[in-house]
Amino acid sequence: MHASVVSLLLVSASLAQLRNTPQYQNYGYPSGNYGTIRKDELEQQQQAFKQWWGDELVTKFTDLPGEGKVPEYRVPYAGHDYPDRAGGTIFALSKYDQAFHRGRQLATDHERMDVSAHRGGRSDGPPRMGLFGRMRGGGGGGHVPTWYGHCNGWTAAAIRHAEPQKSVVRNGVTFTPADIKGLLAEVYMYADSEFLGGIDPAINPGVLHLTLANWLGRGSYPVGMETAVGEVVINFPVFNYKTTINKLSDRQRDVRTWITYTLNINREMDKSPPNYHRQMYFHYVLDLDETETVRGGRYYGDSQQIDMLWVPRQPVQGGEEGNKRGNPHLSVKEVLAIWRESVPEDLRKKWLNIDPTEEDRVLPPVEAVAVAEKPAEAAATDSAAAAAPAATAAEAAASGEATSPPAAAPGAEGSGESTGSGSSGTTVTP
Repeated sequence: MHASVVSLLLVSASLAQLRNTPQYQNYGYPSGNYGTIRKDELEQQQQAFKQWWGDELVTKFTDLPGEGKVPEYRVPYAGHDYPDRAGGTIFALSKYDQAFHRGRQLATDHERMDVSAHRGGRSDGPPRMGLFGRMRGGGGGGHVPTWYGHCNGWTAAAIRHAEPQKSVVRNGVTFTPADIKGLLAEVYMYADSEFLGGIDPAINPGVLHLTLANWLGRGSYPVGMETAVGEVVINFPVFNYKTTINKLSDRQRDVRTWITYTLNINREMDKSPPNYHRQMYFHYVLDLDETETVRGGRYYGDSQQIDMLWVPRQPVQGGEEGNKRGNPHLSVKEVLAIWRESVPEDLRKKWLNIDPTEEDRVLPPVEAVAVAEKPAEAAATDSAAAAAPAATAAEAAASGEATSPPAAAPGAEGSGESTGSGSSGTTVTP
């Protein structure tokens, strides 16, 4: 009798635990993950948006755009993630050493040492993207994962820079577009980024919705996405999202969200393949308060989940504050100068970035600063039909109109043409 009771209790406990996993959950009912947005996480998002856009983070559900995308020229290029097992960015750095260190392998040896340490499985590696490690580790005192590639470096570079278009010569050494992309990935490898949510094991669906709607929907600004929930770190740049909304009650909305992101390629190319994109699907319930402010949410069992969202800040010289673990033998100013020479000036001057470098700080048109975006009407309808597109800055840019959603646009940093298109929203599997 006693053994039977114990067995029954163990089975019940196991089933209860299993039902809380996405694999088991009935897709028609939301799980317990994750509930109310943490106060400190929401405050972090509000401060970040205010700092970089000069505007308040919109949290009222009916004022949030139902979809958003970047201008076509701003779609991030597909780049290599430079895995440690293949030597990281050593090939591009060897060219840099030839041009700027008279062949002494200073930058190359630093990279070789770095990737060798990671292959050895050290647990005292670099924190996850600066602020990420601090947010997750409670001040950096706990275990932090090691890096096994440069996916974050490529993601940051593809968000902040247009794909290099032509070769550039320095001190008799020719840097191809592929070389320049490798240098950019190295520059951003350990540079600080702005954390946009993901304190929980998977990002709270309320934070996910608010971040996409404010940064991509209102700002037409791409964001970095860390997809792997857990120790593994895999980053991609997101440039498009779209939602459909169904009203469950006065305080709950059923939301289906599709995001489109750029994939990495297995080797660096002078020109990345066009439309090398993929989609992710999220299905969640959003909880609202009496003012229709988003307070949190829970995922359905059929939903995918991700770790966190972020945006890159301007690169800082390796070894200095903001990039302590970066390569000290690689000049950020020199790399950015090479990149500028490789892309058209007219496109560089309309490529808006938060936290721009002084060399690339270009103010947007006066009209862009003065015009605020209208909220999407689709979110207010609360119907099961697809939410109507908001009048985004991306659409304005595509039509030639000078419009910027937030009250104050960030500074601008150079650009060039991109090969992808942010308008299709379709899945392209490589």
